[in-house]
Amino acid sequence: MAERSANSETESAPESIWSRRNFFSAAGWVGLVAVFAAWTLGFVRFLFPRVLFEPKTTFRAGRPNEYARGEVSARFVADHRVWIVREGDGSFFALRAVCTHLGCTPIWFAREKKFKCPCHGSGFRPSGENFEGPAPRALERVQITLDAEGQLVVNSAVRFRRERGEWARIGARVRGSRRG
Repeated sequence: MAERSANSETESAPESIWSRRNFFSAAGWVGLVAVFAAWTLGFVRFLFPRVLFEPKTTFRAGRPNEYARGEVSARFVADHRVWIVREGDGSFFALRAVCTHLGCTPIWFAREKKFKCPCHGSGFRPSGENFEGPAPRALERVQITLDAEGQLVVNSAVRFRRERGEWARIGARVRGSRRG
């Protein structure tokens, strides 16, 4: 009888909650939930893509009287990659601050009166013409106009290339005032 009571105790003893079967079943469910959560997170991330926010291509560059004659202004190089050049006759043009060799940003050296590309040594005159280094062509000019309030407006999306004869087109240069 003592044997019977010992067997009945072992038969009636509850099975351990973390048996091998229960452990692998729980691990499977955890893995399935993790895969579903990763998929859901990936789908939500897809709905909100990474977008590159670039500055507007059109901006106001101030009034003509803010620039001295013969000045090359580098105020807008950091934000818009554009130089504003005022010539001796009072007219303006805007140069795109991108080297035509490999796209580096040249530096304006006022003492030497030239732009110099730090990457490969291309040199450009204040007019944008290339005269040294590997750059195959002159700097591009961008559209510059005067608005109704008399402010210079630069549109870097409209470009003019010298070798195509576009520097003489309307928009590649503007007089300093509406009166001429």
